Amino acid sequence: MDESQALFVGEDSKSRSVSVDLHHDSLLQVEISDAVSERDKVKFTVHTKTSLPRFKRAEFSVVRQHEEFIWLHDTYLENEDYAGIIIPPAPPKPDFEASREKLQKLGEGDGSMTREEFAKMKQELEAEYLAIFKKTVAMHEVFLQRLAAHPVLRRDHNFYVFLEYDQDLSVRGKNKKEIFGGFFKNMVKTADEALIASTSGLKEVDEFFDHERTFLLEYHVRVKEASMKADRMTRSHKNVAEGYIPISSALSSLGTQESSIVNRNFLKLAELFEKLRKVEGRVASDKDLKLSDLLRYYMRDSQAAKDLLYRRARSLADYENANKVLDKARMKNKEVKQAEGHQQLCCHRFEKLSGSAKQELTDFKVRRVSAFRKNLIELTELELKHAKTSLLLLRNCLISLKMEH
Repeated sequence: MDESQALFVGEDSKSRSVSVDLHHDSLLQVEISDAVSERDKVKFTVHTKTSLPRFKRAEFSVVRQHEEFIWLHDTYLENEDYAGIIIPPAPPKPDFEASREKLQKLGEGDGSMTREEFAKMKQELEAEYLAIFKKTVAMHEVFLQRLAAHPVLRRDHNFYVFLEYDQDLSVRGKNKKEIFGGFFKNMVKTADEALIASTSGLKEVDEFFDHERTFLLEYHVRVKEASMKADRMTRSHKNVAEGYIPISSALSSLGTQESSIVNRNFLKLAELFEKLRKVEGRVASDKDLKLSDLLRYYMRDSQAAKDLLYRRARSLADYENANKVLDKARMKNKEVKQAEGHQQLCCHRFEKLSGSAKQELTDFKVRRVSAFRKNLIELTELELKHAKTSLLLLRNCLISLKMEH
């Protein structure tokens, strides 16, 4: 595959790996109509249709790179107005390195493969590369569609700029110092969250948020574990599919030695293993698309929900501290008015954030339950279909072999 020319045109929504249960309307519709993979980057064409008066035109397209998606995500995180909202997780960075290395190693093969085996293995790796590319595009599109579907987030000025400004946004990726700073900040946030949770004066009094916090902590761990196990299962199916290649090749080679009943049977078995290889490849692809991708997405989305609870806990801590400052000010009868004003501001922020967070977490539950129900039903139907296909192939092969005797 020529990495500089790989072109992808938007997939049908039915083939999406992640269902986000979006409530589309005619006000703002966003999709990635196509994308081009170059050696060190992917260029996404973002197409927008809208009836919102804020935009200059009703339909337009811009070209964006991954770093610009990350910039947009970070602007939401840094805006205090969205502290009570689950910010959709940023799309993962395009990573084709593993597939490229496999293709390179295949090209530098030791000559132990036959020409047929080489062609089949190359086909498998190219299909894997294309699947990763399609998923990369889909994850970037889901991120934008989550923003476009949210009644508050879609009104953000930076989102308008991202969708409409037809020039390079001139954003850059984070340097090593910033990456380390972000890592350190996350460590501090984790410690801070634990400290807030363990402080007796900040004990959660709202039963809803107490339940959500307990649930999300456990849920995130379980989804992460399930994601790793699903990846191993998918890899096993791929290994089985790849393992059929030398078996089919060896049987084919035996079948062409001379013309006899035994040799014809070898050819039939070679054909069987080739067909089973394709079925097993589809099984692996479906599990990756319908299960592994879903688990990976909701692992990131549940982390975003946890971050929302952290911001609320931080706001509660600010409110409690403001109450203490006010009590001291009243005892000393000094700067009381200033302390009262700050306390009221903290109270307002906390109540506003809590109200928004409650709705967001309720919507999150509906969204994830709907997504898992949809994907698991579809995966089960596909597995039944593939199992029936494999059974039919084996049955027909046995019938054919018996007819030879």
